[in-house]
Amino acid sequence: MNQPAAMPFYEIPFALTLGFLLLAPMAIAGVALINAGLGRSRSAAQSLLGSLLMMSVAVIVFALVGSALAGDITGSGHSFHLAGKTWNWAGTSSFLLRDFATSAGRNQLAVLFEVLSVSFAVLIPWGSGADRWRIAGGIAASFVLAALLFPLLAHWTWGGGWLSQLGKNFGLGAGFLDGGGAAGIHALGGLAALSVVWIAGPRKGKFPREGLSTAIPGHHAVYVLFGSLLALVGWQAWNLAGALLWLNVPPSALVPVALNTLLSAAAALSATFIVTRIRFGKPDASLCANGWLAGLVTSSACAGLVTPAQALFTGLVAGIGTPLLVELFELALSIDDPSGAITVHGVAGLWGLAAVGIFAPQSGQGIAQLIGISTLLGLIFPLIYLLFWLLNSVVPFRVVPDGERLGMDLHELGGGAYPEFVVHRDESYR
Repeated sequence: MNQPAAMPFYEIPFALTLGFLLLAPMAIAGVALINAGLGRSRSAAQSLLGSLLMMSVAVIVFALVGSALAGDITGSGHSFHLAGKTWNWAGTSSFLLRDFATSAGRNQLAVLFEVLSVSFAVLIPWGSGADRWRIAGGIAASFVLAALLFPLLAHWTWGGGWLSQLGKNFGLGAGFLDGGGAAGIHALGGLAALSVVWIAGPRKGKFPREGLSTAIPGHHAVYVLFGSLLALVGWQAWNLAGALLWLNVPPSALVPVALNTLLSAAAALSATFIVTRIRFGKPDASLCANGWLAGLVTSSACAGLVTPAQALFTGLVAGIGTPLLVELFELALSIDDPSGAITVHGVAGLWGLAAVGIFAPQSGQGIAQLIGISTLLGLIFPLIYLLFWLLNSVVPFRVVPDGERLGMDLHELGGGAYPEFVVHRDESYR
């Protein structure tokens, strides 16, 4: 396993890292397509248009406001002193990216990585709120995530904030490590998805009686599976760029990062295939896609920090857990999550972060990772829920009942994604 704390500071090849970042949006495109495919046919256009709008809002808001809180890679920031230690909690960069053009190349790449990351993070809850979350509510949530929540977490993790300094201040390994955004993108997005599902409630007809659940299958398995393949390309680029930027991996060590990413996804898919084959008699395509994504999410934390055998193990655990947790959340907790994002991004992201600590050779790394995970669950999650709850009182998340019956395409856009096809009416509305 690599040891970032002991590595010299490498000069990042600018063109190579930029090339990876230009390919990274393929992961965003893949997840947007998966979200659309896992929803109903009468909400497909609204799903993809909402994805584009939420990404656009996130990019603009982060550039204008959020980037200042995220700070830069120099580690400068607003700090306070407690117990003889310095706690760096927010960046001090200029608003509107005024100094971006004159900043160092590495800092420019870091900002681009963060812009792409916040674009990805806002799409994760959008899939969980499918078929009942209004575009206006999604845009409002994107604003909050991009202006405050993501920037703070990005600074704590990547911008020299207090989580990244746990090693320096307390001797806990190399500090909290998150090379590919398992915390800043996936855990954040998964926790936001859980908040949205709790606030908006389930789709009508999903839970007709207590303890029972009605299956509402996604409308396009080909979208889901092709989106999974598309996501692999972006994920490889994402993990490689993150390893260069945040883990200080030399270019000569990039091949293991790419291999570990693929191994984690492959192990997770294989495990989910077997579990669903045993559980249902036949493999489930949408759950297998979720398992594949869970393996990729797990790799976001540890692809640059584990051996190939360890990457296989982490993916295997993610793949076994994904279908079981999706079923548990739905049947035991009555959570209606069409995209499975709470499990795929939230739980798998947290598992990947924990795996970094489990396999770390340096003393204290496991504790540093647990502190980061505890921060996500004990501080970030309540803050997300509180802010979303307040937003919902101003900009209601859920569509009116008649809009859900008609479908989000007709209600919000005035036309369907498939106007030449007959859309069958839901039994729950008869």
